[in-house]
Formats: sequence, C-alpha cells, structure tokens
Amino acid sequence: MMSAKEFSPRQLDRIIEMAWEDRTPFEALLFQFGLPEKEVIKFMRATLKESSFKRWRKRVNSGVSQKHLKKRNPEMTRFKCSRQKAISGNKISKR
Repeated sequence: MMSAKEFSPRQLDRIIEMAWEDRTPFEALLFQFGLPEKEVIKFMRATLKESSFKRWRKRVNSGVSQKHLKKRNPEMTRFKCSRQKAISGNKISKR
C-alpha cells in the first residue's frame, strides 16, 4: 500500500476524481491505487475543505452513491460511463 505522498500530482487528482464519481466503487480505488476505503477517507479528509469533505461523506453514505459494491445494482458491472469512449483529453468530443 502506498501513502498519499508517494503518488504523483496527476495520480492524486485522479484519486480525488474517482472518489467523487458515484459509479466508481472503493474497490476500483483499491485495485488501481492500492488504497482501501479507510485510506481514501483519510486522504479526502486531508485534501478537501471541511465543508467539501462533509458533503462528499454524506453523498457516499446516501442511497445515491454506488461507492459500495453491496449497494450497487447487480446489473451494473462497469466502472465507466457508457459515453467514456467518446471522451478524449478529459473533454467530451463533439457529437
């Protein structure tokens, strides 16, 4: 397991982005970055403003978020959005 100090700035940004995404479960963060849920929570607490962290935790623990595989619809097997193939350079390409 790597500590947050061992990640590049780009990886840190991606961790925060994945943590905010409702469809990305904590297991994906563990698989990709080796960060278990408790470490992600510690990282988000240290990185975000207090109000942002509280909003994120409230969302993660609500029924809206699918951060926990046990809460997910069993039909949802993908980590990414169906439109992701059309995304290049973090910008949605013209349709």
